[in-house]
Amino acid sequence: MRMPRFSSKTATTLLLAQTICLLLFVVYQPGPSSPAETSSKRVHVLVLSSWRSGSSFVGQLFSQHPDVFYLMEPAWHVWTTLSQGSAATLHMAVRDLVRSVFLCDMDVFDAYLPWRRNLSDLFQWAVSRALCSPPACSAFPRGAISSEAVCKPLCARRPFSLAQEACRSYSHVVLKEVRFFNLQVLYPLLSDPALNLRIVHLVRDPRAVLRSREAAAKALARDNGIVLGTNGTWVEADPGLRVVREVCRSHVRIAEAATLKPPPFLRGRYRLVRFEDLAREPLAEIRALYAFTGLSLTPQLEAWIYNITHGSGPGARREAFKTSSRNALNVSQAWRHTLPFTKIRRVQELCTGALQLLGYRPVYSEDEQHDLTLDLVLPRGLNSFSWASSTASHPRH
Repeated sequence: MRMPRFSSKTATTLLLAQTICLLLFVVYQPGPSSPAETSSKRVHVLVLSSWRSGSSFVGQLFSQHPDVFYLMEPAWHVWTTLSQGSAATLHMAVRDLVRSVFLCDMDVFDAYLPWRRNLSDLFQWAVSRALCSPPACSAFPRGAISSEAVCKPLCARRPFSLAQEACRSYSHVVLKEVRFFNLQVLYPLLSDPALNLRIVHLVRDPRAVLRSREAAAKALARDNGIVLGTNGTWVEADPGLRVVREVCRSHVRIAEAATLKPPPFLRGRYRLVRFEDLAREPLAEIRALYAFTGLSLTPQLEAWIYNITHGSGPGARREAFKTSSRNALNVSQAWRHTLPFTKIRRVQELCTGALQLLGYRPVYSEDEQHDLTLDLVLPRGLNSFSWASSTASHPRH
């Protein structure tokens, strides 16, 4: 059988067409994503708050979600290692660590944990469901609600490197931090193309914060010293309420920066949440919070949230840093039963700006303090952060 003959011109044309097709196939063939591409698709959420403001509870709302890798206060390691610094001088180190963790680069802990070997070297590691589930550990199935008490003995000796592997397997990375005192220090992260950052700014009535801080005074002594810039001296007793004053000022600075002529890169990426609103309408507030961060509320999470917010009582002193089943509304009102009115008046003097901006009404007598029919949480304006001034109405007698 005779094979068809082609002219040299035809053969050259066919060869050229074949080469072009091969090149197009190689060029457009999807390859493995680079770390930068992968991280840009991931959603990063910073829960920005202060001590004793319900941030552990909000952290758990994220931690227990099956799409979330969560760490509680990774910057604790910065402040513990560099405890002679001040909050302002440590801002950059904290920000750099937070950025690295958002990108699942756990080598950043080398500077603070040179001996790191196990997951348990991380601060409060066992409150992270992701570190108690595959691929980090198998104490719980990936979609299950985890328990710190169960996780600790089963996962404590798992290799530290698994934290990075686990982080990279989730669509959302959520960090809870209490060691930022202004918003401007976070601007480089908000404008970083490698990050897709959302900020949840959690606040709480300063009077409730004081009551809760007094229950955990010893545990806060080192942090107090850093906030006050004491060059490493721990501060347990703070009769002048200097730390509370600084916390109030920081919330005002952050909220004003986010709401009064915010930079373009911040629009749509900041949400202020009051703990008291979460306590009153937990499911509605949490749905809105999840929607803001690109998550959805599952039936399992809904049932867990109901149980965790409808326990009995305000919680025991030994539970100061734990998220246990409590009555959230009782927790938010506990200060009205236990805090002396002299302290309440002093907090109101030191935190006047925060009370006004965040929507908390002052009380002017012990009778008002104990009258639970007097609502001290003012309504929020729709689609704004402008609330009615707490000084607008005349004090009741």
